[in-house]
Amino acid sequence: MRIVVSKNIGFCFGVRRALDMAERLAGARARVCTLGALIHNREVIARLAEKGVVTIERPEDAPEGACVLIRSHGVPPDVADRLRARGLEVVDATCPFVSRIHAIVREQHENGRTIAIYGEPGHPECAGVNGCCEYKAVFLRNPEDVRALDPGLPLCLVAQTTASAAGYEGICSAAASYMHDALVMDTLCSATKERQSEALRMSASCTKMLVIGDKCSSNTAQLSQVCKKGCDNVYSLAKVDELPLEKIHADDIIGIVSGASAPDAIIREVITRMSELDKTMAEGPVENEEVKAEASAATVEELVVTEPEAKPAVESEACCACACECEADEQAPAAVEPEADAASETEEAPAAKAESAESFAEAFEKTMVRIKNGQVLTGSVVQVNDGEVCVNIGYKSDGFIPRNEFSSDPDVKPEDIVKIGDKIDVEVIKVNDGEGNVLLSRKNVESKKIWDSLMQDDQITDKVFEGMGKEVVKGGLIATIDGIRAFVPASQLSTKYVENIGDFVGKPIHLKVIEVDKARKRIVASHKAVMLAEAEEARRQKWAELEIGSRVTGVVRRLTDFGAFVDIGGGIDGLVHVTDVAWGRVKHPKDVLSVNQEVEVIIRDVDIEKQRVSLGYKQLQPKPWTMADQKYPVGTIVEGKVVRIVPFGAFIALEPTIDGLIHISQVGVKRIAKVEDEINVGDIVRCKVLDVNVEAKRISLSRREALLDEHPEIVEELAAERAERDRANAERAEQRAAAEASRQQQQQERRTAERADRNDRPERRERGDRPRREENDYDLPPVQSVSTSMADIFAAAIGSSEATGDKEE
Repeated sequence: MRIVVSKNIGFCFGVRRALDMAERLAGARARVCTLGALIHNREVIARLAEKGVVTIERPEDAPEGACVLIRSHGVPPDVADRLRARGLEVVDATCPFVSRIHAIVREQHENGRTIAIYGEPGHPECAGVNGCCEYKAVFLRNPEDVRALDPGLPLCLVAQTTASAAGYEGICSAAASYMHDALVMDTLCSATKERQSEALRMSASCTKMLVIGDKCSSNTAQLSQVCKKGCDNVYSLAKVDELPLEKIHADDIIGIVSGASAPDAIIREVITRMSELDKTMAEGPVENEEVKAEASAATVEELVVTEPEAKPAVESEACCACACECEADEQAPAAVEPEADAASETEEAPAAKAESAESFAEAFEKTMVRIKNGQVLTGSVVQVNDGEVCVNIGYKSDGFIPRNEFSSDPDVKPEDIVKIGDKIDVEVIKVNDGEGNVLLSRKNVESKKIWDSLMQDDQITDKVFEGMGKEVVKGGLIATIDGIRAFVPASQLSTKYVENIGDFVGKPIHLKVIEVDKARKRIVASHKAVMLAEAEEARRQKWAELEIGSRVTGVVRRLTDFGAFVDIGGGIDGLVHVTDVAWGRVKHPKDVLSVNQEVEVIIRDVDIEKQRVSLGYKQLQPKPWTMADQKYPVGTIVEGKVVRIVPFGAFIALEPTIDGLIHISQVGVKRIAKVEDEINVGDIVRCKVLDVNVEAKRISLSRREALLDEHPEIVEELAAERAERDRANAERAEQRAAAEASRQQQQQERRTAERADRNDRPERRERGDRPRREENDYDLPPVQSVSTSMADIFAAAIGSSEATGDKEE
C-alpha cells in the first residue's frame, strides 16, 4: 500500500491568522466573541469556547463591553457599523483575499456596474461581498445563468475565494462570449486553487482518496468534488474515527488531502492510523518508523509506504557460476581420492563422461538470458503474423508482441514497420502469460525513448506539438503527443466554454505542455495556450498591417456614450468616436449603429504603444444632402420625427442632418388655426414628399396628402362633406334669390300703392293746397340787368376798411 499526502494540507493562511488573533484576544480580553463560527470545524470551536471565545450569530447578541472578532469570511459593511455604533471594540480578521474582493465590489458598484458573484448565496463570505454593493448582486451557478442576463448590462464578475476553479472558468468564458461589457476579476484564493489542482492530480493516480475536513466546510466539499473527477472512491472524514478501514486493501494507493479548516492534530492522527494499518497489512517486516515519525510531525512532504516487492520467480534459480562451483566442489574429493586405482578410474570414466555431458547441458541452459518484468532487451524479429510480432530475445522461449503493444498509434500495421531479421528494443511485460509465452511491448520502449527525449528538451514548454484526442475522462481529455499520453483539462481545451469534450476525440489537436511530472511521467497540456498564442501572433501581425487611411471591415461589439467599439479582426477593437459616427450631431451611437452590425470603417489613427486605433464611419458615408433627391423622391411617403414647430408649419427630421417642412396648410386634412392642434414636438409622422431642392437644402412635405393616400375613407368623408356643403350653399343661394325677388316685388308694390294714394287724395285740393306741378311747369324769375363789376366790389371793400380805421384812430 502507498500513502500519498498532499503538500497543500492543513489550515490556510486566512484561517490560521484568524485563529491566532482569537487566541491572543482570549488571553488579553475578558469578553471575546466571534460573529459567526470562526472556522467550520466543531472541535476547534469547542476548544476556543474553553478559552472564553464564544460565538454569536447576530450583532445584537454581543454583550456590552465585549470585543467582537470578525472572522476570515468577512461581514457586510453595515454589520460592522452597527457593532461600532454600540460602542463595541471590533477586531477585523477578514482574510486579505476577501478584503480585496470587498474593495473591488465597492469600486465597481460605484462605477455603475452590476455585481455578479459565483458562489453559494448563503455562504457568509458571499453575504459579506453582497453587502458591499447594497445587497444588489446577482448570483451565478452555471453558464446558463450568465445567458439569462441582459447582454448589454455592464457586469463585474467575482468569485467566492473557495469556489471551484474549473466552474469559475466556465462562468468567465460564458461571460466573455455573451456579455458586451464584462469585467472578470480573478478572486479565487491562490492557496485554494493550488489545493484543488494538486487534489485533481493526486486523484488521477490514487485508488482511494481521503478528504479531511468538517462536513459544513464549503472548501472541503469543493475538494471532495474535485477528487471525484479523478477517483471513484472518495471518502470525507471530520475525525480519525470516520476512517473507512474496512474498505482499504493492501494494493491500494491512498491519497490524503484536507480542507482549509482541518486542524493539524486530526491530520496527524489520520496519517498515523493509516501508517499503522499499512504495517499490519505488510507480508514481511516493513520499517515504518521513519514514516510514522514524519506523520507525527505533520509534514507536507509526500509520504510513500510500499510493500516489499516480490522477487521474480526466475530469481529462485541458481546462477550459472554458483551451480558450477557447487558441482565442482562435490566432485573434487572423488577426483583426488588417494585410494583409487587405475582400474577403478577406467571403469568410472564412461559414467563420468555421461555425468559431465549432463552437467554441461544444465550449465548451457543456465547460461541463457534471464529476464524479469519491466526489463528492456534487444531482440531479433523472427516472425510477423496477423499483427503479432515474434521476437528472439535469447531466452529459452521467444517473446510475442501483441498488436496493441506494438505502437501507440492503433492504425500502425507491424508488417509495414518491421521485417524478419530486424533488431528491435522491447520491454518484458510478463515472463509467463500462463501458457509459457513471454509477452513483450515495443510501445513502452518507444514511449520511454520519446519521454526521455522530451525531458531532455529544456524548451519543451515553449513548443507546440501535434497531438491526437483519444478519450474523454473526468475533468478533461486524454490526448497523445508523439505516443505519450497527456491530460488536457476541460478549461484548457478552448478559450471559450466547451459543452461537448467528445468533439475532440479522434481529431488532431495542437497542444502546448504546461506541466510535467517527471516522477509520475505525467504531462498536462493545453490547447487553449496554443489558441491564445496564435491569437496574439495574429494580433501582432494585424497591428503591423494597420495603415492610416485604409478601409477595413469590422463588427460593432460595444456601444458607449462616447463612441462605438468595432472589432476589426486579430483581436483588435478600434473606437469610432461619437463625432465620427454620422455627419450630423447624434446623442448616442445607438441612433446610427447597433451591436453585431457589420460596418466598413476607415483607419484614422494608430497608436501601437497604447494599443489604440481610431476609426471613422461617417467618412465613408455620402454627405446627406448630396443624395437627398435620390433618397426622398417626389411622391414617396417618408417617416420622421417632429423636432420644431413654427407658426407657419413644422420641421420633420428625416435623418440626423436632413429636416423637411410641413406647411401649416398641409398639416391636417382640414384647415387648422395652430399646428399644435394636430401634432406636437416628438411625434412620429408620415408625410408625402412634395418637392426637393438640393441646392437650397429644402424638402417640402405634406402630412395631408399622406393621410389621404393611406386612408381612402377620409377622402370619401371629405367628398361627402364637400357635397353637403355645396348643397347647403346652393339652397342658401336660392333662398337669398327668392328673398331678394320677394323684397323687390314688395318694394315695387309699395311704391305703386304710394303713388296711387297720392294721386287719389281729394282733401288736399279742398284745403287749397297747391296742385302738384307737372314736371315741365316752372316759373322763371324776370331777368334783371347788373351794372356792378368785380372792380367796383373790391374798391368798395377797400374803402370800407379804411373808413373803419380812421374811426379807431
